[in-house]
Amino acid sequence: METWTVETDDDGGHLEVHSFRPAAEASIPGASSPGEGPGVVLVHGTLVTDSLYWPFARNLSVLLGRPVHSYNRRGRGRSAPQPPGYSAATETSDLLSVMEASGSTEVVGHSYGGFVALQAALQAPISRLVTYDAAVSLSGNLTGRWRPQLEEAVTAGQLDNAWAHLVQGLGTAGPISYLPLGALRVLSILSAKTRLGAEMRDLLPTAVLEMRAILDADSRIEDYAALKTPTLMLSGGWSPAYFAATGRQLAAAIPPVDFAVVPLQFHEGPLRPGKQLAVRIARYLEQGTAKAPAP
Repeated sequence: METWTVETDDDGGHLEVHSFRPAAEASIPGASSPGEGPGVVLVHGTLVTDSLYWPFARNLSVLLGRPVHSYNRRGRGRSAPQPPGYSAATETSDLLSVMEASGSTEVVGHSYGGFVALQAALQAPISRLVTYDAAVSLSGNLTGRWRPQLEEAVTAGQLDNAWAHLVQGLGTAGPISYLPLGALRVLSILSAKTRLGAEMRDLLPTAVLEMRAILDADSRIEDYAALKTPTLMLSGGWSPAYFAATGRQLAAAIPPVDFAVVPLQFHEGPLRPGKQLAVRIARYLEQGTAKAPAP
């Protein structure tokens, strides 16, 4: 793995990038080794850093025989903090900066990262795109999942309460999401004793701005009519149903978009062990058509 930095369009902004290559010899970031094709950029979701995606990125790189670049979005690791006026445009510009610096033409986005990737595909050429549980708001369908109590709790420093409202509102934690708020607060207290749990609590303020960015970019299906990028929208068979509903709507109306369910996968599919999801995505990225491959 190589670690390097990409400068962003805003003054002083920068992003921490981690690159995985199938060859044993690492090369200079942004330059392909002999025989390497264009790279793939991986965009992570909310409440996590890109380090959780490293096994997935490594598997995808080996399967494709090409470099895969994951990066810490704003407010994580050694990347710059979320700037004043942060919005979906901030993330879109950042993704395009990483693509240009790494010589990448394809993108894989998970959850909020899928939303960012779709926004970028409307603005700049992306040769192929795969999303998993893309957090896209269509005609206000995610408005009801935004809870003002989340932002109020973060502002008050009540992070256990904030975490409980986020998990229950989004429903992305599997069966745990249906527990009462009191039980979720207890789970937050217990998980804070782990490295991952503590990290998620620290990232709660970024989640508030990211949720707002999604809702501020609420769109209609017609807004994606200009999408030309062959796109495969995937959703986990055990993910919240609203992700699949959005994917099906876009696939039915936008010709370059296909949708498929990946059986036996939760929302955090890219973070779990195993290669099933990476294989499915690699097959699509290697296809020469916009149609999804058979499972």
